[in-house]
Amino acid sequence: MMKRSLILETGDVFNGTAFGSLNASEGEVVFTTGMTGYQETLSDPSYCGQIVTMTYPLIGNYGINRDDFESIEPAIKGMVVRELANTPSNFRSDTTLNDLFVLKNIPGIEGVDTRKLTRIIREFGSVKGYISEAGAAIQVEEVVAKLKMTTFPTDQVKQVSTKRPYPSPGRGKRVVLVDFGMKHGILRELNKRNCDVVVVPYNTTAEEIMAIYPDGIMLSNGPGDPKDVPEAIEMLQNLIGKIPIFGICLGHQLFALASGGDTFKLKFGHRGANHPVKDLESGKTEMTSQNHGYAVDPESLTGTRLKVTHTALNDGTVEGLKHLDAAAFTVQYHPEASPGPEDSNHLFDRFIELMNANVKGEKIHA
Repeated sequence: MMKRSLILETGDVFNGTAFGSLNASEGEVVFTTGMTGYQETLSDPSYCGQIVTMTYPLIGNYGINRDDFESIEPAIKGMVVRELANTPSNFRSDTTLNDLFVLKNIPGIEGVDTRKLTRIIREFGSVKGYISEAGAAIQVEEVVAKLKMTTFPTDQVKQVSTKRPYPSPGRGKRVVLVDFGMKHGILRELNKRNCDVVVVPYNTTAEEIMAIYPDGIMLSNGPGDPKDVPEAIEMLQNLIGKIPIFGICLGHQLFALASGGDTFKLKFGHRGANHPVKDLESGKTEMTSQNHGYAVDPESLTGTRLKVTHTALNDGTVEGLKHLDAAAFTVQYHPEASPGPEDSNHLFDRFIELMNANVKGEKIHA
């Protein structure tokens, strides 16, 4: 097995064994706490540009199957694991994680102390990192200096969004799904409810959306800083109050910005399938799947027409919003799960109810 290293901008070096692509890679190093769901994680477009550390120690043990992808082309820059299972055991398995990474040209490194790496990220925040070319000699000081000079890209949404509109036909309510880096799980939940979905690019204008005559608008998840997508903010400002809206993750953040709120970067983000969130209106707590590095600033909501509906029990951050005057609501977490618990799946039914009420001309609110 060929050796390779993970070098952080902090100067920390983790040596391990190469798997997947033998090429080098650079990205933001983050961690996710899910015990399962590595296939959905590696194919989640919200991880675009990131090197993902799996905190669960054994990865690849149930292989890769055809059904659990959340996008066709993974956008991650690499994966860090403690132990890689090269002989998966599962009746659904079609190939191994290693073989998939070779096919998709994604580098991986195993044999790393992922507990120590996670502690460094929690202390310093998400850091830039470099996975070395397999078997190559490296000068750590040169790599660290380069990483410190490197800036994070600002076009991740453009990278992962669809380039042109396409339909996912149904006979129910017509939903325009704005793709900021959409997980297929969102589309599956809308299809399950027989929605007639039209997926559109991130930079589609409000006029172009209304020309599709939708009954509702779904704002998808996606990568990066929401302030890097000004086109979407302008689009939403021209749509709020005209038609029911449901936003997830990045869509939630963009909705807050369009409504006069603000966002900020979390120290190390929320990533995993076990994050407790409290519904402030029902008093119930639900376990949620999350993947985001930014959050809505609650102080910035003063003076807006937004109300906080959900909060994270781990750190108190905003996890849900609703508009007081319009049929619009958003959540920071993933009600479609994929991977993770499906406690919040009912929010898709709530969206259907809003669209039904709007079509009937009833007075509605989120």
